[in-house]
Formats: sequence, C-alpha cells, structure tokens
Amino acid sequence: MYSRFIWGLRGFLKHTLTLEEAKAIVKRRMEEREINFLRLVRRGIFGYPKSPYLPLLKMARCEMGDIENMVRDKGLEGMLHALREAGVYITFEEFKGREPIVRNGKVFSVKAYDFDNPYLNAFYYSKSGGTTGPGTRVAIDLEHLSAQVPNIMISHDCHGALNLPTAIWFPIPPDSTALISILYRARFGQTPRKWFSPITNQHIHPSLVNYLIPRSFVSLGRLHGVSIPSPEFVPMDQAAVVANWASKTLKASGKCLILCHVSQAVRICVYAQEQGIDLSGTFFWSGGEPPTPVKVNEIARTGAHLIPIYIFTEVGYVGVGCPHPADCNDIHLFKDLLALTQYLRRGTSVNVPVDSFHFTTLLPTAPKILLNVESDDYGIIENRACGCPMESYGFIEHLREIRSFRKLTGEGVTLIGSEMIHILEEILPARFGGTSLNYQLVEEEDERGFTRLSLFISPRVGKINEKAVIDTVLKALERSSVSANLARAIWSQTKTLRIRRMEPIYTTRGKLMPLHLIKKSKNSEKNGDLS
Repeated sequence: MYSRFIWGLRGFLKHTLTLEEAKAIVKRRMEEREINFLRLVRRGIFGYPKSPYLPLLKMARCEMGDIENMVRDKGLEGMLHALREAGVYITFEEFKGREPIVRNGKVFSVKAYDFDNPYLNAFYYSKSGGTTGPGTRVAIDLEHLSAQVPNIMISHDCHGALNLPTAIWFPIPPDSTALISILYRARFGQTPRKWFSPITNQHIHPSLVNYLIPRSFVSLGRLHGVSIPSPEFVPMDQAAVVANWASKTLKASGKCLILCHVSQAVRICVYAQEQGIDLSGTFFWSGGEPPTPVKVNEIARTGAHLIPIYIFTEVGYVGVGCPHPADCNDIHLFKDLLALTQYLRRGTSVNVPVDSFHFTTLLPTAPKILLNVESDDYGIIENRACGCPMESYGFIEHLREIRSFRKLTGEGVTLIGSEMIHILEEILPARFGGTSLNYQLVEEEDERGFTRLSLFISPRVGKINEKAVIDTVLKALERSSVSANLARAIWSQTKTLRIRRMEPIYTTRGKLMPLHLIKKSKNSEKNGDLS
C-alpha cells in the first residue's frame, strides 16, 4: 500500500495544474454530470455483484435501463427523489455499518467497507473522525485528490486567494488533514511555506508508521522537487506564532492564506486584536465547525476574511463559501462532484425533525460509492443568483445553516458520540456517583466565539472535584479510539471542557439527550439562562 503511494506520488507532483486547465475540467464535468453518474452506477453498482445497493434496487424493481429513463425524464435529482421514495437509500447508521438495512420487513446485513468503490486503487488509507462511533476506513487515493483540485483551485481564484503565501495549522498524523491539504496545493503550485502542528508525538504516542510518516512525506516531496515544510510545534495557546507569521508575510507580499479550523482562526485574530496587528489581506480557509456570526465577527475585526469550507472524509470536498454570502456559512455546492437531496429525518439529537442531507457521488475516483446516502448533517438548500464568479461554473445551489444532528464540535475536532455516551452513562456515575440521568454534555459558544463543551452535572450528585471529573473524561478518551485521543490532545490545551453544576436539559417530550446542542439567545445571555 505504501509502496504504491510512494510510486504514485512522483506522477502526482510531476504535473502542476494551471487555472485554465482547472476551469476546463470543472466545466466539462458539469456538462457530463448525468453521463458520469450513469457510468458509475453501471459499473460500480450493477457491474458489482456484491454492491449493497443491488438488493434495494431489486426490491424497487429498478434496472439500469429504468435509471437511465428516469434521468432522462426527471433529471438527476428528480431520479434520486424517486429512488428514495421507492426505498433505495442508505441511512447514516447503515452506511457506517452499525445497523442492518431494513426495508419492507426484509433485513440485509452490511458493513462499512461494503460501500467502498470496488474499482479504486487505494494508495493509502485514512479514517473519518468517528464522531458517533468507531471511525470508518476510507480509501483515499491520489486520483481522488487530483479530481478535487480543480474545484479547490477555482475557489481560491474566485476569492482572490490563488498563488498566495500559505501556512497550515493542522496536527501531525494520525490526523491526515495536514498531509492532504499539502498534497492538494502542491498539485497547483501553492505548497504551504509553514506547517504548524498543535500536537506532537508526545501528546498522542503514535504508532511507528504514523511516527515515520511526516519525515518520509517531507523527504519524498523534496526528492520530487516540492519543498514540503517540516511540522513545527505551535500549541493552541500560542496562536501568536501564526499571527506574527501572517503579519510578517503581509508586509512582504500584501496577502497570505492560512488553513486551519474555525476556532483556530478566531484564536489568531483574538491575539491580533490584543496586539493591534492588522490582518487585512489574510484569508482563512477554514472548516471543522460551523462559522457562527460571533466567530466571523471576531475574524473580520482584524481585517481578515474567512472562506468557509464544507468537507467530510468519505467524499472529500462538498463545497466552498460564496464570495457574496447571504450569511456567515453560505456554501456553493460542487455539483460536478456530488448530487445532494434532502429527506425529513425524525428523532434527532437536536430534538426536532430535520431535512437531512442525502449525498450521491458522481465521479469514479470517489473512495465510497454513495447513492442517496444520508449524512448526519442538515440545513437549507436553495437556488439563488448571488452574482459571484462561482455561478459561471453552474454552481447555483447554496447550502446554508449547516448543522449536525449527531455530533458536537470544539476547536475543529468532533466529539466521539458513542464513546462519550459510555463515559457519561457508565464511567462518571461509577466514579462520582449518581446515575446516567445526572450527566449531560452540552455544546455552547462563549462570548468570544469559542465553542465550549459544558458537562452538566446535577447538584443531586453531591460535592465533587471538578478537576477530577475533567481528568477522568480526558483519560477515558485517551484509552478509546485514535480519533478520541486526538480530540483529547486538543481539548486538553484549549480547556474546551468545563463543568456546570445544574440539572441536565430535558426535551419538550421529557427525553434526556446525553449529548445536547443549545444556543444562547440575547435575552437568556443577560439572565444567564439557556434556550
């Protein structure tokens, strides 16, 4: 696997994509959107006897010819809606392999790897965040990265962030965000000059392979003529290092680009405000958590500009922020890569029915084949003329108010749902007393825009040592999955976890959700209440 990656890297880095080539690729894929979808379904589903979609299509009495006819008559999205009504879809739990597929009284067992693209040559493997359970193994090869580069490149161009001095503030492996970010930009000649990492090997005790990856990656890049920076340790409380790099770069070049999570961008800008540093000309390419109005305002006060991104491991990029946004998280959908529909989902952790997103992959390089697969996100989809350059590529669908109905986030890393529930319902009651009804984890945003995770503990539990509680949670995360340990390493630095001695919040129907998302209203902030 690693030898294939090493061999493929030479070819990947050999050709630098030009902006004109990127524009042509995106426009061609938009023209061939339905053709690409049908080609993928013909080979990846009907041409693959083990496809988990075949039993569903058989129950719906749908053959390849029927799909072709529906695409012609209804369009791609119309066809997907028709398939969804006929029972051809995959829930989030089914896609993760945690529940069998159940339709019309029939049960089909399924594993997460059943959705792997059978014709994809995987150069290396990564893991999704595992935000609601163990991570999913996802094949990500260099062809898949190459296929997304044109979209990233034209997005940089539309925002005026192309060919700028770039730095990244992402962890070393096993988190793959930094490596992938570097590879994307090396493909079009914007290799980051700096790689700041908020963690070191001492924080996470990586495997031998993950220990060697950064050094090998840097050496291989330089061997092929690409100057990949070595990781430099910059903990979360030392955002000054990144802010000062930006200030120095702005004086020399006028503009710069920083890749980091949204809360990290806020940390950089808070320091800049305190020191009177003008960050005008700085672009933050950021995801990992919703860019709320408070966070965006903190960034804008320094003169910097936030470019929000929407991405998840199984498919890669979903979209990038609009240059003329209607709100702080207005995303243009990359329609050449994906099709997106919505369907009403009930019984969610946000306590209300939501129109969950259902994704369908269109390109043969996708590591997973998705056909009406539900994600754990929901939001608003609208066609709107915004007048920005993204429209010229046919990207007229806007996604807004994107939220998850399953996971909590903090400092760009996501909460391991099933593992955290185990901590809340078993470990904490056993150690400190009470029952599972006395503990609840709640996502809040503080006055500076930082996302905090508040552990509500009922006063009925009695006197406790709050530091001991937090230490217990962090140690339990460390003993869990790789993703949980990464979350622990970041949250330990940022003090994301805090204790609040109050009764857990119940829903209007009397349910207690172990993981709870709330927002502070302006009035409730004054009164210290939650809504």
